[in-house]
Amino acid sequence: MGVARRFIEIALMSDARIHAFDHLRALAMLLGVAFHVGLAYSPLMQSFWLTADRRTWVGFDVVLWFLHLLRMPLFFLVAGFFTAWLDERRGMGGLARQRVRRILVPLVVFWPLTHVAMTRMTVLAAREVEHPSQVLSFLREWLLRDDAPMTLPSLGHLWFLYYLLLFSVLFWVGRCLDFGAVLRRWMALGAPLVAATLPFLILPGFALTSAPHPAPESYFPQLWALLVYGPFFALGVGLHGRLDFFEPLRPWLLPATFVCLGCYALFYHSLGSGQAEAPWATAALQAVIAAWGTLCCLMLGLRLLARPSSKLRFVGASAYWTYLAHLPLVFAIQYVLLDRDWPLIVKFTLTTLVTLALCFASYALLVRCTPLRRFVG
Repeated sequence: MGVARRFIEIALMSDARIHAFDHLRALAMLLGVAFHVGLAYSPLMQSFWLTADRRTWVGFDVVLWFLHLLRMPLFFLVAGFFTAWLDERRGMGGLARQRVRRILVPLVVFWPLTHVAMTRMTVLAAREVEHPSQVLSFLREWLLRDDAPMTLPSLGHLWFLYYLLLFSVLFWVGRCLDFGAVLRRWMALGAPLVAATLPFLILPGFALTSAPHPAPESYFPQLWALLVYGPFFALGVGLHGRLDFFEPLRPWLLPATFVCLGCYALFYHSLGSGQAEAPWATAALQAVIAAWGTLCCLMLGLRLLARPSSKLRFVGASAYWTYLAHLPLVFAIQYVLLDRDWPLIVKFTLTTLVTLALCFASYALLVRCTPLRRFVG
């Protein structure tokens, strides 16, 4: 009996948290903060990112876009697992109440707060920063126009909550219409065939958007995002009760890692100097990296992160709050650093550490032992 099977049996008997998934989510959140900080120093994003620095380094691009293809699929896989986990224990009514309290309410409350905070600090930066990014320079000229039209706000980084709500509704629809039979037949193929077919399922989604794929911040559901992230959410649902499902693939873990790295080298070379519509070949590379890279992260997490950890437990407990609060903090710090002629690694490290410190401290003071814990703890 594998480690994963022993662990899931203990978890189901005690109704305990699935530590490996909590820890994976915590580490993915830390990488998410680093990802958003690093975009300011990415050559690929210099013309698009509000806090883009005067200087960039290709090393950030090499690391960032690899993480970009793994983080969100992993989040949606974990979210799908816990959706099925909650449905089994509380039923659809309990799941619906949990989704309203934990997703809908934070989205409705934090979206306007985040939008107002980031809009005001961005306008202030556009007027005051001496060395603005290209986007800030454009915004500065825009603000000087008397006839400048208003732009509609987007979901920003809270798009993840929006899609969690969508997938929760689709989960309910699928349960009512017994679409779960399709998922069961897919899982019945066994781990090798599920792993082999996953890239083909998400390939059309990658082909429908640019490379690297953007954040689906629109209020209207983006078909490409549903096609890319939906199969991972469904796979997470299918893994409920059988976390040892991919154990037969353990001997292929190292070869799959090398395949992902090789595909990423080709993908990164195909990016050239900026975002572009993804041809099928580029979309296929992204699909393989996202599918097999996420499965590698899952298997490594189940092997290495199954034991309780006090440090990761705190990071995991504060992960939701960190997700909600980190981007305005990152922008505020980086707007100040735009006029500082410091080494990029110093700016990156300082921004990341200060952001995390503020998120963790505010979680401990405002959330951990207060009623807010029920919503964002």
